[in-house]
Amino acid sequence: MSDQYRELSGKLIDFIQAQQMFFIGTAGAEGFVNVSPKGMDSLRIISPGEVAWLNLTGSGNESAAHVLENRRMTIMFCSFDKQPLILRLYGEAEVIHPRDDEWQALFALFPAHAGARQIFRMQISLVVTSCGYAVPYYEFKGERQTLANWAVKRGEQGIEQYWRDKNQVSMDGKDTGIFPDQSNL
Repeated sequence: MSDQYRELSGKLIDFIQAQQMFFIGTAGAEGFVNVSPKGMDSLRIISPGEVAWLNLTGSGNESAAHVLENRRMTIMFCSFDKQPLILRLYGEAEVIHPRDDEWQALFALFPAHAGARQIFRMQISLVVTSCGYAVPYYEFKGERQTLANWAVKRGEQGIEQYWRDKNQVSMDGKDTGIFPDQSNL
């Protein structure tokens, strides 16, 4: 009921591109494990062995803190319609900020989103599929516009202030690296 691969095949790439949401799993050396749902067309396949996802401003910044401490990441996709399938990508990720040299080239791969905070680039070390027989059917009705509207309303300065107020430190008290010098914590 499960298969393992070293990289993505064409069939698995097609499956990923058909999904409307995915889940990110990260953990530091200790503390909370974080699992976050993602959508809004925020994942790109760079190659069969590499993916990137655009992280938008949110209430926390756990993935960034975890990856700074421990590069392990899992990305999970599951089919809510048609043929059941769960697909997990295991690998090591790096955080890329708007201040980093790689930002512009990677950011150009995504739709322009106000509040874009980081891009995570993950090198895939293992791809695992499993049956997904217990995943229920759900119908995709559309993306929520709440986050996009919130970011536009705040504007760049408002978002930066939000990052200062809410995104510099994880729930475990770990540095998220959102600002190059976080001595103002």
